[in-house]
Amino acid sequence: VQLQAFGGGLVQPGGSLRLSCAASGRTFSNYLIGWFRQAPGKEREFVAAISGSGGNTYYTQSMKGRFTLSRDNAKNTVYLQMNSLKPEDTAVYYCAAAVYSGSRYYIEANYDYWGQGTQVTVSS
Repeated sequence: VQLQAFGGGLVQPGGSLRLSCAASGRTFSNYLIGWFRQAPGKEREFVAAISGSGGNTYYTQSMKGRFTLSRDNAKNTVYLQMNSLKPEDTAVYYCAAAVYSGSRYYIEANYDYWGQGTQVTVSS
């Protein structure tokens, strides 16, 4: 599976962005898709994940209510809608795909494929 994340950019605090993760290769609906982010000088952290069917979504507490995940398996794409963005959301955002479908969706090691990352900068 090859993944490509895009849609990042510069946005003012309180603004919105929609990130996309496009996949090619094997059956997309078989994969849990996760988003992680890495801010300068910090470790990469879990943001959100969505099950293969799209029926289950998982968010880090600080993102709940601001970020929304969805997927279109016909287009092999997952979308991360980010609203009410804050300067602390500034990071490189990565999408990843996992065959794993258990409860530890927040652990990087459970993901098999990674995209290249897209920069999100929240600044006035």
